[in-house]
Amino acid sequence: MKDWTGNKTSIYKSIGASNHSEVEREENDFYATDPLAIDKLLKVEWLNDRVWECACGTGHLSRRLTENGITVVSTDIVDRGYHDFSYILDFLKAEKSPFDSNFDIVTNPPYKYAKEFVLKALKLLPIRCKCCMFLKLTFLEGKARFNEIFKDFPPKRVYVFSERIQCAKNGDFERMKASGGSAVAYAWFVWRKGNKGKTKIEWI
Repeated sequence: MKDWTGNKTSIYKSIGASNHSEVEREENDFYATDPLAIDKLLKVEWLNDRVWECACGTGHLSRRLTENGITVVSTDIVDRGYHDFSYILDFLKAEKSPFDSNFDIVTNPPYKYAKEFVLKALKLLPIRCKCCMFLKLTFLEGKARFNEIFKDFPPKRVYVFSERIQCAKNGDFERMKASGGSAVAYAWFVWRKGNKGKTKIEWI
């Protein structure tokens, strides 16, 4: 796969400047994730056989998890027509999980609420269960994230993608490719509730 070489909007795509996007950001920050992200994750990380996809969008990640034999509960703040959609739920207001025993949380959260999604997931998960968040690599930065997450709740692993994984507004991957793709670097951030060890960074 060729490296992304960019175009006239490259610098703005690289820094994620929404004010230089061709169109406004989607109202609920819905940017679908290439299912390849799940394939990469499952090659390096064992998941529970029950997963909560709490920002499922149109089901790109849920569908691939299901194809791998995992029971998935798919929720979102909006029903976007995914045929196995479970029910509408504002994850940040959830008071309990849809499972009565061990499960993992796997999602690409709306980035503007990513910190809140991580903290909520760690609150709702049973001990030793995993929270896998597909996030921009720049999520590692920031004083607030360090103080509120990383200092007390370090991820067990951060899996950096060695090739670009695409996220497309409203799931329109063809339009994303036609506009030159994306220069944004993503990673899987994996927390195991109760883990207090140092974070290990790997490449996938």
